[in-house]
Order: sequence, then C-alpha cells, then structure tokens
Amino acid sequence: MRIILISISVFAIGLIMTMSGRGGGNFYVPLLVLSGLGMHQAATMGQFILMIAALTGMLVFNKKKMVDWKLALVIDPPTDIMALVGGYFSSYLSGTSLKIVLSIFLVIAGFSMLTKVKERPIQTQKRFGYWHRDFAGEKYIVNLWYTIPITALSGLVAGAVGISCGSFKIPLMVLLCGVPMGIAVGTSSAMIAATAIMGFTGHTIQGHFEPHYAIPLAIAAILAGILGGKLAIKTNPRHLKLIFAITTFVAALFMTLNALST
Repeated sequence: MRIILISISVFAIGLIMTMSGRGGGNFYVPLLVLSGLGMHQAATMGQFILMIAALTGMLVFNKKKMVDWKLALVIDPPTDIMALVGGYFSSYLSGTSLKIVLSIFLVIAGFSMLTKVKERPIQTQKRFGYWHRDFAGEKYIVNLWYTIPITALSGLVAGAVGISCGSFKIPLMVLLCGVPMGIAVGTSSAMIAATAIMGFTGHTIQGHFEPHYAIPLAIAAILAGILGGKLAIKTNPRHLKLIFAITTFVAALFMTLNALST
C-alpha cells in the first residue's frame, strides 16, 4: 500500500515538474525520506525517477522543436561530470547536511525566477565567450563565462542531493542567456535526463539503489512525463515561471523543516 501511495505522489509531482522544466528531485527526495528511506537511498531513487520522467518529457518537447540540442550539448557536459562526482562523494556528508545545502540552493533558484527579465537588444558584434543562438525563430546570446562555471557547480550539488539541476538551469538560461521560457523548459528536460543518469550511477556504485521501488515509480514517472510535457506546450510562459518559483519555495521549506526535525 505504501508503494502505491508513493507512486501516486510521484505522478502528481512529476506532472507539475515536467511542466516547469524541472525533474522534481527536490520533491521526490523529501517524499522518499518521509516514506522511510535514508537520505542517500532517497537521493538515488530520486535520480532514478528524474531519469525516467525527463527522458519521457524530452520526447514530447523535442517533437514540438522546444529542445535546443546545441545549447544542451555545450552547457550540459560540465553538469554531468560534476553530478557524477557529487553523487559519488555524497557518502562523505551527513543526510542533514545534504538537506540544508539543498534548501539554500532552492531558495536562491526560486527568487531568481521572480526577477523580471529586462528586454535586451541583440548585439550584432561577436565577442569571444558569447555564443549567438538562432533557434526556432528566437535569438539569444549565451554568456559562456557565466554559464559553464554555474552549471558545473549546480551539477555538483544536484548529484549529491539527488535532484535534477533543472531548478538552477532554468533561471540560468532565462536570466543570463535570454532563452525563452518554453525553449528553456524543453532544453532543461534533455539536460535533466543526462545529469540524472550520471548522479544515479554515482549513487548506485556506492550501493544506495533500492530495486524493489523501481518498476512502480518508473511507471508513474513515464505517465507524468507524457502528460506534463503536453500541458507545458499549452501553458503561458509567465504561468510556467510562477509555477516554477512557487514549487521551488515549497520544496525549500519542506526540506528545511525535515532537516531540522532530524
């Protein structure tokens, strides 16, 4: 009965998270902790759910040309490498420490999405480290000097605590790179899948995987990815930003309270 309730909760969380371009690890992990798993096991299963849901959502977004693959291929490798490192070395930190770190980063990500994005003119002059993108009828400039270090740090934290890194990459793409929210959501789904695979691998090497949870949670994640992706395509970008911010603050509060109670 417990696994059924967890699967239903995973579906509900995955639906909203896929819509906002996030994996939902910042909700999956607390949920699994409350269900009785230790922090390291919960982080591992959180990465497993992220991996399945993100891959499913990515297929839906890609069909509508909402995944900037070139952008993903440039800024995602540093995240994936550091996610593997974070997942492996998570054993050296206590569960409470991981929860506190996660809470701090979530608050930062939530506030960043409430920041109003100012319209900036596209600079025609090209400079080293500034990548001009023209994708799906949209033009934006990716500042690689900021983007690469921030994504690497995000991957380290995400891999350690079992989240997708979408909570950090969405604000990064929208605020620093000028990527439209819809494309940011779709591209984030592709990067979430890769990061989750690396983080999951790091945790599994340490023996944190709980196989009896895998099948029911995978089914819930697949259904959430399909429906969430379709709903995201039809939702106003401003509403997606608001959903992102609210759910991020809720997750931060939830994880902080959980850390203080242990």
